[in-house]
Amino acid sequence: MALDLTLYTNPMSRGQIARWMLEEVGEAYDTILLGYDDGSMKAADYRAINPMGKVPAIVHGGRVVTECAAICAYLADAFPDAGLAPPLDARDAYYRWLFFAAGPVEAAVTNKALGFVVPEGREKMAGYGSFDDAINALEMAVSGDAWICGEQFTAADVYVGAQVDWGLAFESIPSRPAFEAYASRLRERPAYQRQKEIDNALIAEMQKEG
Repeated sequence: MALDLTLYTNPMSRGQIARWMLEEVGEAYDTILLGYDDGSMKAADYRAINPMGKVPAIVHGGRVVTECAAICAYLADAFPDAGLAPPLDARDAYYRWLFFAAGPVEAAVTNKALGFVVPEGREKMAGYGSFDDAINALEMAVSGDAWICGEQFTAADVYVGAQVDWGLAFESIPSRPAFEAYASRLRERPAYQRQKEIDNALIAEMQKEG
């Protein structure tokens, strides 16, 4: 029987973030794998879900959500018993850093990886100013001994944490004590470990078939 919650993903994609969030939520979900080379990600039936033809996407009770930060925020609200969002009157840091990572950090890291450097004197035209500005602010967000919202682990930690974890692994962000300590705490979470086990197994299977 089909479940009410479906993840569209590829294990070698940002879909890992959505799966991690789903594992944190703890609700049962279906998974539909889409490929980069077989046309399924660009097929008309999937473009009806995500016109960008990219993963991840989730469908929950007929509602479609794309973009990893939006998926994380949506799932936290859709399943409040998981405790992955602060109370409404305490969401300042939650919203601030969740969307900072989705905007300035994502853009700064991607542009640097592509070799694009904001011309000197034109920093105010870029939402992130400069790569160093964005990374220094990110470091401030994760410099505490707990989580972004204090003692409560939230969806912001899933999304921001994925940026830090991947950035360290692929050396797209610099190794700093605050980043390393934060990533170490994240990697101890059972949901993080389940996600890695699932997606790593899928990657191995795909590589064997390829």
